[in-house]
Amino acid sequence: MSYTLIHNANACQYEYHIDGYIAYIIYDDQNGEMHLTHTFVPDELAGKGLAKTLLEDVLEQIKKDNKKAVAQCTYIIKYQEKHPEKSDFFV
Repeated sequence: MSYTLIHNANACQYEYHIDGYIAYIIYDDQNGEMHLTHTFVPDELAGKGLAKTLLEDVLEQIKKDNKKAVAQCTYIIKYQEKHPEKSDFFV
């Protein structure tokens, strides 16, 4: 399934809006290094691989913006460890 990534710059997060719920990744932009600090998927949307899909969309957007990601939340750190082929997205 495909979702539309929304960049909510005011809240410093990337979001999916699905069935009245919001899944998101919070970031802190430090001179082009996007520190990804928190990943959240509502219980109602859990168990569908949504966090991975959201993270991969966020990484693609960060790359398009000529920035790099810095994994700072547990989920993203584990993703980075499991997917060394994605190392070019990270600092």
